[in-house]
Amino acid sequence: MIILAIVASLAAIGLLCWLLFTLAVFALPAFVGVTAGAWAHGTGAGILGAVLLCAAAAAVTLAVGQLLITFVRPMWLKLVIATAFVAPAAIAGFHATHGIVKHLMPSDAWQITFSVIGAVAVGITAFVRVAGMAAAPTPSGRDLARA
Repeated sequence: MIILAIVASLAAIGLLCWLLFTLAVFALPAFVGVTAGAWAHGTGAGILGAVLLCAAAAAVTLAVGQLLITFVRPMWLKLVIATAFVAPAAIAGFHATHGIVKHLMPSDAWQITFSVIGAVAVGITAFVRVAGMAAAPTPSGRDLARA
């Protein structure tokens, strides 16, 4: 029974890490959506209005980010936009990693060390995914020959 619990715990940690790496790009839209939803609920919009505004704000943030990454010409501006998406992902990676390692290690120094390593890994993954959003398909030699 103990072995089954250990295996299940490792599988759960692996699933959560995979989910974190997969959804890291959506940290900024999630933060914007939750903030807008909390504001709407605080101003009396009700739960349904807050949820609708939350979803709309998150969708608009992601769409605007993708459009800016795709159509902005200067590379430095693309890096600024990518950083806006990567920074919240790295912060989320730090806190997710810290939540896991604080149960595994008593030393605060090692907890912070592994949390920073997790933040860097999630940040790099988010940057690669955001950079993939910016990759525009280039015409191949065959397509140019047909034209």
